[in-house]
Amino acid sequence: MAFSRRNFLQRAGIAGLAAAAPLQALYARSAAGQSIEGAGFGPLIPDPQGVLDLPKGFRYTVFSQVGETMSDGTPVPANHDGMAAFAGPGGTTILVRNHELSPLVYNPVEAPEDKKYDPLCKGGTTTLVVSADRRLLNHYVSLAGTYWNCAGGPTPWGSWISCEETVATPARNELVSVAHGYAFEVPILAKGPVDPVPLKAMGRFTHEAAVVDPKTGIVYMTEDMDTGLFYRFVPKQPGRLRAGGTLEALRIPSMPKAFTGKDFPLNTPKAVDWVTIEDFDPVDDTVRVEGFDKGAAIFAGGEGACFARGEVFFSASDGGSAELGQIWRYTPGRNAGEGGTLELFVEPNDDALLDGPDNIVLAPFGDLFVCEDGDGTQFVRGITPEGKLYSFARNALNGFEFTGASFSPDGKTFFVNIQIPGMTFAIWGPWSR
Repeated sequence: MAFSRRNFLQRAGIAGLAAAAPLQALYARSAAGQSIEGAGFGPLIPDPQGVLDLPKGFRYTVFSQVGETMSDGTPVPANHDGMAAFAGPGGTTILVRNHELSPLVYNPVEAPEDKKYDPLCKGGTTTLVVSADRRLLNHYVSLAGTYWNCAGGPTPWGSWISCEETVATPARNELVSVAHGYAFEVPILAKGPVDPVPLKAMGRFTHEAAVVDPKTGIVYMTEDMDTGLFYRFVPKQPGRLRAGGTLEALRIPSMPKAFTGKDFPLNTPKAVDWVTIEDFDPVDDTVRVEGFDKGAAIFAGGEGACFARGEVFFSASDGGSAELGQIWRYTPGRNAGEGGTLELFVEPNDDALLDGPDNIVLAPFGDLFVCEDGDGTQFVRGITPEGKLYSFARNALNGFEFTGASFSPDGKTFFVNIQIPGMTFAIWGPWSR
């Protein structure tokens, strides 16, 4: 993960209000948000409210901001992070949203003690129900007592996988009472806090994103470490993660123990296979060590991931010769026994194009939308299928990251968060180009 204001404050256990706007010199580094290489929706128009700059014709509304009272009587927690949109009853959209919170922060996820995985921890998820005309109808806690819930990901069977970006244990961290580093599943129709069951077979490591291949039920996962790996979980019963399965890490046979962060050829598919992680729930933080010892490839800060056009795209926020980020494309084989291929899709090495890519989603019109978590002004960047980049949105409020990029099932609304102080946007406009 690239160093940023968010990283510093999060790791320090602080979730304060918005910082001052970035220096004008940093703000100007991307001109006026012009489309890059002729792609996109045109230049970004400064928002009179000073919150969100968008192309001409696009509008937004804001809801479920930190501190507001939710439908269950608890306050909206801070640090909005990964999120996905699902089709709900009566034409509604259901959003399930992570809150990346440590035990030290204010504005926690609140729930009864018997519904918390760890009573000392303040992270979790909230669920939002939004009408077809983008009104917030309901919002409430749906997972509690977890630690640093970051990107996560949706499943095709109607649930959200919320992942912990930590491997804290009571032996090494007096702030927790049980071991952390797990994924948890939250059904989208849950009406309140679910029973928090850690999916231990999916590994105990510094989880970031999870994405499911709908054809096979295989879950692909990133690891937010500079020495992190790219994993897959092959379930015994597709659609039933609690039934267990096999955890594996990606290996490039022609480049065993590859470090992909620098000097990796662009747009050159490499055949890959998968090595089995035997000790998937270790006492110490050794999952990636075992995988690397078996030849698995290292990715520099694995972040967001999405399933798009039959492939998995994922971000490496620190990758590239300038350490400004990479976007990878993994193409699965025809079955679990075939390894597939890995390709470096985008690596611009220019912070005016991309700086710290994080959450990522496929737009209905075929482009990828990527949230930045860099050191300057924060953008939502678009990437065309040909790899051309452009700016879609700019955070005009503060210097904190965009998170939770997702589209409504009908493709008409783009949902995204500004993580700190914590606010969710619904954006709509002339998507056809």
